[in-house]
Amino acid sequence: MGQIRQSLKKKFSTPEKQSHLRVICATLGPGKARLLGLISERHSITEAAREMKMSYKRAWQLIDTLNGCFREPLVESITGGSHGGGSRLTRMGGQVLALYQAIHAKSVAAVSKELKRLQGMLKT
Repeated sequence: MGQIRQSLKKKFSTPEKQSHLRVICATLGPGKARLLGLISERHSITEAAREMKMSYKRAWQLIDTLNGCFREPLVESITGGSHGGGSRLTRMGGQVLALYQAIHAKSVAAVSKELKRLQGMLKT
């Protein structure tokens, strides 16, 4: 029990160096956005999950949640080909990721002074 408590304390009480943005009631946040970005780069859920140090099953659960939240799927499977199958972002997936990144960049820029002050109030 003590080890679980310590890992939770470390996860939730350690100040982050970079701000994060969670959009649409926890539907899309920094973790899911990173997963989408890695799938876009690697064309592989397995590779994206490995880079994020998460299981393939967990990555698929996140993708399934995202695909269910939007009018169209954000990630689709690619079958066959000389290199085998894989995955890629759909057109909607690319648009959602780009919008998330734009919203995040604009919001960080808009509140940069306040974020800096808030981070200065944190324990080191």
